[in-house]
Amino acid sequence: MAHVDYVLAVVAVSDIEAGRSWYTKLFGREPDNNPMPNLVEWQVTSGGWVQVTEDPRRAGNGMLNLAVSDIEEGAREVRELGIETGEIIDANKGVRLCPITDPDNNLIHLVGNFRVKY
Repeated sequence: MAHVDYVLAVVAVSDIEAGRSWYTKLFGREPDNNPMPNLVEWQVTSGGWVQVTEDPRRAGNGMLNLAVSDIEEGAREVRELGIETGEIIDANKGVRLCPITDPDNNLIHLVGNFRVKY
């Protein structure tokens, strides 16, 4: 396989405009790209992108993990944006999770204490 330069996480939503609006609120900025009428993209790290695509058949079945440097701060910031979060829980080996759902019920976790090796 050729060298992988980017990883693109895809989240399906039932309505692209509603999805664009909600993820714009979550990321605190407009998308970086809008390559097709049914697809918007945010570059969230140097090699990591979140793509939101209109696909009503798949909407609501997605999972997206966003590793953050400080989970308490991340959860507080998300709540300040008017997005409801679940309680922060201890998962395993020091990892902590804070669940969020988008309007289609796709599950997003803020992940605290993520490490490359456990």
